[in-house]
Amino acid sequence: MAAPPALWLLLLALGSAPSGGRGTDQVPLLAWSTDRSLFGSQAAPSEGHVLSGLQMAAYLNPALAKGPKAIVLFLQDKLSVDDFTAYGGVYGNRQDSAFPSLQEALDSSASSLVLPAVDWRAATSLLPTLQMAVGAGPLYVDQLTIRELRLNASVPSLLVVNLPYTSSSILMRPKEALTANDNIVGKVLEVLKREEVPFTAVLTGSRPSRVSGGVVDQWGGSPRRLLEVGAEVEAGTPHPPLAYNESGRPCILLWASSLGLSRAGSPSTDLTNLTFSPQPSVSLADSLCNNHSAQLVLSYSNVEKVGDVKITFKLTNRWYIVSGRSWFTLDQVEVQAGADLTAFNVTEVYAPSGFSFSCYSLSDQPRSGALLRPSAPASSPTAWSLHITNIQIQAFGVKGVSFSYASDCASFFTPAIWMGLLTSLLMLFILTYGLHMLTSLKTMDRFDDPKGPSISVPQTE
Repeated sequence: MAAPPALWLLLLALGSAPSGGRGTDQVPLLAWSTDRSLFGSQAAPSEGHVLSGLQMAAYLNPALAKGPKAIVLFLQDKLSVDDFTAYGGVYGNRQDSAFPSLQEALDSSASSLVLPAVDWRAATSLLPTLQMAVGAGPLYVDQLTIRELRLNASVPSLLVVNLPYTSSSILMRPKEALTANDNIVGKVLEVLKREEVPFTAVLTGSRPSRVSGGVVDQWGGSPRRLLEVGAEVEAGTPHPPLAYNESGRPCILLWASSLGLSRAGSPSTDLTNLTFSPQPSVSLADSLCNNHSAQLVLSYSNVEKVGDVKITFKLTNRWYIVSGRSWFTLDQVEVQAGADLTAFNVTEVYAPSGFSFSCYSLSDQPRSGALLRPSAPASSPTAWSLHITNIQIQAFGVKGVSFSYASDCASFFTPAIWMGLLTSLLMLFILTYGLHMLTSLKTMDRFDDPKGPSISVPQTE
């Protein structure tokens, strides 16, 4: 690849080059390390070429095999090379850039790598790949909790920093949101440098985004977007949801961007491609559904290093008199791998019948919301951990292979909204009390006349 100081301009230049389907099925990947000569053996990808999972692994394998044992993965919900092109600063000008910390990290690193176009499905499976290479489970941290960590350079560790999706933020402009994410990256790297821990960092996106509209300028004969980008256009679902058919009609629908299993002391097992693909390698034969209950059973045969796996989703449809309608709930999820069975009790997964349920994460990890509660101690050596990202499920009122309106797990009244409402009510109460006190003031209605008799005010005890 190019010399480190030129990598940022290389990314902007490659992002401005036209390519078919750019931004709809690919994400950029940036990697850098404190060790030297980790990414120099591979030739740069040709312009417009989208790297597959195997090709991405070929670029990263030297760093994972010979580099530091501490790996940091910055995973943004949605990211495209257009984000760097639009907000990376005109001609690499850092004062106008939304990524000053990332630019400094690339320029000051001993070795670095920029892959402008990686298949987003391959990027989604990057976390399981890193887990297998490191041999340790992921530790989810942020710029605050990482200050409490004490890393050992001789012990393998995989740190995951989730960066929120920014292009659809309604609280701040896209550039401001991207700058906030860049500040998180900078603070995490600052802590690692202060601890003097050698590390390799990787930044990519779980899904692509695309910015459209903007001012086009001619730079070196290539059109490139500089400022004023329009709204983000969502990438469409690459394949239909997994459907279980009863009597020739779809009865249960399931979709997720990633599905994986893990167990203490073992690398994670990624089941995404086996479940969600044009030709899935999963059996739904044991599933069933009716008007009152449904059971979706995902059966896998001969999964690598695990064997036979069976994941069961148990749903119930009930009528509630208070709301005057039926609601479905996901009551339990079971994971059976070989002879080991792990059951999860599910909380807060419900939606009106005829609706679908969607959530960013369905997992038993506390940092991901812990909607799954293991019925057995999670520390048991036979206990499995299930993590599903961007799940959407519907088991009642299914019409065709498309989901109905989704009831999301994100509550409308967030803690910030409640704090704002309570503060506003308190200020309104203080204002009302003050106005009431002002209107209660009374002035004297009689005054002393020097020419007349003096006013006598009787004093009584």
